[in-house]
Amino acid sequence: MTKHFASCSIDLDNKWAYLKAHGDPNWESMPSYLPMIVPRILDWLDQRAIRSTFFIVGQDAEDEGNLAALDSISRRGHEVANHSFRHEPWLHLYPPEKLEEEFERSERSIYNATGQIPRGFRGPGFSLSDEVLRTLMRRGYVYDGTTFPTFLGPVARLYYFLSSRLSREEKEDRKELFGRFTDGFKSLNPWKFSWRGRELVEMPVTTMPIFRLPIHGSYLLFLGRFSTTLAKLYFWMAVKLCRLMSVEPHLLMHPLDFMGYDDDQDLSFFPGMDQPREKKMLLMTECMEILQKDFEVVGMRDHVELVRQREIPASTVSVAPLGAAPDIAKSSATS
Repeated sequence: MTKHFASCSIDLDNKWAYLKAHGDPNWESMPSYLPMIVPRILDWLDQRAIRSTFFIVGQDAEDEGNLAALDSISRRGHEVANHSFRHEPWLHLYPPEKLEEEFERSERSIYNATGQIPRGFRGPGFSLSDEVLRTLMRRGYVYDGTTFPTFLGPVARLYYFLSSRLSREEKEDRKELFGRFTDGFKSLNPWKFSWRGRELVEMPVTTMPIFRLPIHGSYLLFLGRFSTTLAKLYFWMAVKLCRLMSVEPHLLMHPLDFMGYDDDQDLSFFPGMDQPREKKMLLMTECMEILQKDFEVVGMRDHVELVRQREIPASTVSVAPLGAAPDIAKSSATS
């Protein structure tokens, strides 16, 4: 019998990142819930025999208070990947030299904290550009997981702007947050960028086939505020459409998918944080069980290796001259 694979990942956005995105000046004190939430997520994954991928923000990996939690991700057999250093969703506006500094610093801090050199990347707020792709290929990355094929990006951005305390200038920086309407036409299946013998696999965050509606954890929990039965039926339909249309889904989750108001009341502005932790985790568990009935769930790097063995469409990107991939382990040992 042919196996059908899916993958899952956790964007390890920290409390300070949510406060910063909301325009709350308290973010500058860098509050962190990682020591509390990472063990909870790891236990939840172990109970389901899942090896996942954690996209880590480099700035968190430089905070000594987070080191034990981040190291435990590697020790318990999960992949770590790069979610930028500063978690700024206008990464696509960075000039080349700032991008290089951003990647150099995030890679080194993540390696020092976890012992793994990240070879996967996801832009904060789904921020991506040709310059980011050029940087990824120059630095020897294996895959990118930023693309979000939905038509609802502008709607999500409008909701975010209306519920935030951002200035006009800050909103201008974030004007492409969550992507464009045209992203909804992009493929749900992986494709690759090729250049002079190097390849970068693009693993999109899966949305519902045909309708291109989001199916990531936070959206399911948003639906669950109105009806958990509706949320489960919605996800079940998405999984069945993936099987029908030969899409191997990638499920994106966030720490707040495993937290409720009984954990943190400072984040009540975020959809779903008005619900208790137990209710949210039960819905996430039931949705994962739906996914595991039809697919074997693996981490992103393993999923990428599986799709690289197949013929996948290729795109070309005009990139600057390629240098040697940076030896992060060596440079970290001497820094």
